[in-house]
Amino acid sequence: MYRIHFTVHDLARTRVSPEPLPLQELHVAVRALQDRGQPLRFGAWRRACAGALSEPARLALSLSRPNMVAPTFCWPELPGAPEQLLEQARATPNDVVAAELAEIACRDPLPSWAAGLGRDAELRDRLHTGVEQLFALLLAPYWSQLTEAYAADRAVRLRQFQAGGIAAVLSAASPEWLRWRPPVLEIRIPSGIEHDLYLEGQGLLLAPSAFATRPYVTVEVDRQPVVAYPAGGGDALVGLTALAPQQPNGTAVAALLGQTRATILTTIAAHPSCTTTELARLADVSPAGASQHATVLRAAGLVHTVRYRNSALHTPTQLGLALLDTPT
Repeated sequence: MYRIHFTVHDLARTRVSPEPLPLQELHVAVRALQDRGQPLRFGAWRRACAGALSEPARLALSLSRPNMVAPTFCWPELPGAPEQLLEQARATPNDVVAAELAEIACRDPLPSWAAGLGRDAELRDRLHTGVEQLFALLLAPYWSQLTEAYAADRAVRLRQFQAGGIAAVLSAASPEWLRWRPPVLEIRIPSGIEHDLYLEGQGLLLAPSAFATRPYVTVEVDRQPVVAYPAGGGDALVGLTALAPQQPNGTAVAALLGQTRATILTTIAAHPSCTTTELARLADVSPAGASQHATVLRAAGLVHTVRYRNSALHTPTQLGLALLDTPT
């Protein structure tokens, strides 16, 4: 059991990340690519990606094996644009790289070539090129859908916070793996590791992840500790075979050619994460009508819906927002 100890100050500073952590998600995706779990969810994606890996990408993969400690300089868990974060990773000082690799080598074996990363500029360049190629292959084609999954998960966490404060969020983020026993958050670890983390006033950053199958903790010096957990309770992405750059569904979008449905979409865009009941009130339609129209919008890829208790929370997708922005 991994135990995280909170004080009153820690609870006050604990929050859900307001935006995706792109390289954290890349790191989780890299682990998922090399794992064999959840074949229905990840199998087709793994086969497609494995056949397109370049030599630098394979180099980067070998530095982040499942169930082993991986260097954080490759995947800083920070918010921001992926391109900027990848450049930031490239700029990590050599002495920081060498020190981190030496610390990891005390716990887990590293590839023999990794010893030169702290002094060989060409080797470092190949590694970071591999990381960039992994992002382009594993995440970039699906980034719009992934960010929608994160937004939908945050909408659920906001509802939980409104209902029961941060304790409700900690209790419900991943019930299978997380257990809130005030003032300690217990995280079940398959490896059997036993550890106690005292936050000492830093608080915790909760980060939803579409690729994570269980929570994991990252602790770095001078940064708020991060607990990543499966977005949407693990079903934010039913299967990666469904992921692809979004395109309008011609038949479903044609069904939008009506004033009421356009009003429904506009209302959802203006009030993201609204419930069906709230949507009906705001759009001045019946709850049954709001539900029916939202179903059509969801089938067209214009709305993302996630369940929270007995409610459905509706958020516009990037495609839906683009449609609203299209000149008439």
